[in-house]
Amino acid sequence: MVETEEQITELLVAWSNGDEVSLERLVPLVESELKRIARRFLKRENANHSFMTSDLINEAYMRLIGQRDVQWKNQSHFFAVSSIIIRRILMNHARDRMTGKRAGGAFVLNIDDVEIISTEKTTELISLDEALTCLSNFDMVKARIVEMRYFGGLTTTEVAEVLNMTPAAVTRHWNLARAWLARQMRK
Repeated sequence: MVETEEQITELLVAWSNGDEVSLERLVPLVESELKRIARRFLKRENANHSFMTSDLINEAYMRLIGQRDVQWKNQSHFFAVSSIIIRRILMNHARDRMTGKRAGGAFVLNIDDVEIISTEKTTELISLDEALTCLSNFDMVKARIVEMRYFGGLTTTEVAEVLNMTPAAVTRHWNLARAWLARQMRK
């Protein structure tokens, strides 16, 4: 595992420095983690949802390859950026599905109960995204932690590494962010 993490970091740095061959060697090493992230969201879906794991991963790859100016620090940094990209993909998909429709009525929702992509849950995902965008306007650290933990599936330790914080500080921010988002989404 450590050897793979070091290898991924070396390939990311080489890719940041313009070595396109390193990208070809990197993809197989990160593919299983990206699949795990995608499956995490899609496993809660009905069998008839329109996004397949491979679709979500392919879209994420396309956007990650477009990240030319990123100076990758390590594996955790890569998956943190991946989590942001996955959030954007899912939100674009949800908004596309809601085009021409308006959700009526308010509802009470726990952030941990949000299911991604299904037609019935699309309004909940959009509500979460709007609340997260609002949170980012006054506390970007908490918003980034939610993106990395919820959308990216990163552990507290991985998030702490990316943000150069202690795991205890990440946990505090995570708990406060979840409480704030839940309250915001009930409005």
